[in-house]
Amino acid sequence: MAKNKNTHIFCYDDHRGFSEDVRKRFTDPDRYNVISFQTREDILKRLELEKERKYCKVAILGVHDTKEQLDMIDQLSMEIKRIDKNTGLILLGPPERMEQIKKSVKFNIDAYIPKNSNSILRIHNAVKKLISENGISLFRKRSHISTYLLLGFVLFSVILILVAWFRLPQYF
Repeated sequence: MAKNKNTHIFCYDDHRGFSEDVRKRFTDPDRYNVISFQTREDILKRLELEKERKYCKVAILGVHDTKEQLDMIDQLSMEIKRIDKNTGLILLGPPERMEQIKKSVKFNIDAYIPKNSNSILRIHNAVKKLISENGISLFRKRSHISTYLLLGFVLFSVILILVAWFRLPQYF
């Protein structure tokens, strides 16, 4: 079975304002899988299905000007982190309300990006940062496992030599 090393990018955009631009920016199908959703239930269902997989997942949430939208995005971000705590969250909102968005969203968001002409480039950079963080954490886990295996082997060898020392002293 081949490993899936794609980065899955989930775009929640109820007005389809930025998801097509994100899809155009991340066009390589070998590296990225961009999926856009218009409803909250669809994105939560998909994340629930994908939570057991170990590839990098990034959710880009589009925020509009209404207060109800801010509350809904706050709840959605909590639900996403509850489903899979390793999913990266990027919030895309209007530039004049970015400070208010930062204060009202109580959950940990990885990047706040204002909607303007270079927001797609900022999204690209934030996604690359999250991919790098995911790669570093995987490398750290693998290096810890290999270190524990090496220490176990060394400990087993020392115990084996000590047992041989006391059982067969004529060979030492």
